[in-house]
Amino acid sequence: MPFRPALPAVLVTVAALLAGCGGGTPTPGAAGAPDRPSQAVEPARPSASTPGGPDISVPANLDDVIASVNARSRTAVPDGPDRRVVGADASWPQCPKGMGIPQKRSKGSPMPTDDAEFVVLGLTNGPSFTPNPCLADQVGWARSHGLLASAYAVVSWPSASTLAQVRDDGPFDGRTRLGALHNAGYAAAAYSVRVMRAAGLDSPAVWVDVEPVPDFDWSSSTADNAAVVEGTVRGYRDAGLAVGYYSVRSLWTRVLGAHTTGGAPEWRAAGETSMATALARCAPSWSYAGGPGVLAQWVEDGRDRNVTCPGQGGHLGRWFTRLEP
Repeated sequence: MPFRPALPAVLVTVAALLAGCGGGTPTPGAAGAPDRPSQAVEPARPSASTPGGPDISVPANLDDVIASVNARSRTAVPDGPDRRVVGADASWPQCPKGMGIPQKRSKGSPMPTDDAEFVVLGLTNGPSFTPNPCLADQVGWARSHGLLASAYAVVSWPSASTLAQVRDDGPFDGRTRLGALHNAGYAAAAYSVRVMRAAGLDSPAVWVDVEPVPDFDWSSSTADNAAVVEGTVRGYRDAGLAVGYYSVRSLWTRVLGAHTTGGAPEWRAAGETSMATALARCAPSWSYAGGPGVLAQWVEDGRDRNVTCPGQGGHLGRWFTRLEP
């Protein structure tokens, strides 16, 4: 049980989030395909009761949220004048070779270059309910380099066994198909939040990675797919986290059709190209879900590189925590 000081004012917001209403979902945006995070494959998942299997039970309690808010107050990133900030993202591909689930073995890919000021770390080993196998080490690496850090997590279609386990474990009516799918997404968010905190990362936000999942793809119903994504977003928001989306228009449309998010922030991928091309994706015409561009990603020399969109470089505290050596 964490120490509980007098509740800071920000916890009024947290309390509201705990009672909060569901998040939206995305729409179409722009051509091009992201490199990493991408191509999640859903493995067969052991039951929650299976020894060594993942704990896919639902949420963090208020004490966890209070402790998280207090930690953020000590590592907050203040607003400042707008500037172009260059960073990167890293996840299971950057783990030492051979780690992770059979469908997503790590590659030992290079970590960010020295000019990175921030890093967005992946919480999943591809699909939902699988942890990045070296997340704690990557958090330590980011800390040793004094980087700002945030988090992203792939959301994927739940297997039949997972849906059966968690259909009633959430704020939605699990007796209905859409309610059960919402709860599956909610449980996936709760799982990723536990993974993030166990690794020592207390990001104020999570970027939800929405794209097709090869071999274990999304359903043919964009409404069903949207229910999973919406449940996931509510799960993060109920844990006191801000939420943005990572995708491109072509992939978003395949999963969610014309679904929009109500203006949620977007992280847009440009593929293997240049910073200039990535920055062009910040334009409203490249939106895939109706929200503003916050980060743009491009691939260069085998690394996923990122840059803040115009007007966003002075507001990094909305997305990043400060990791000090």
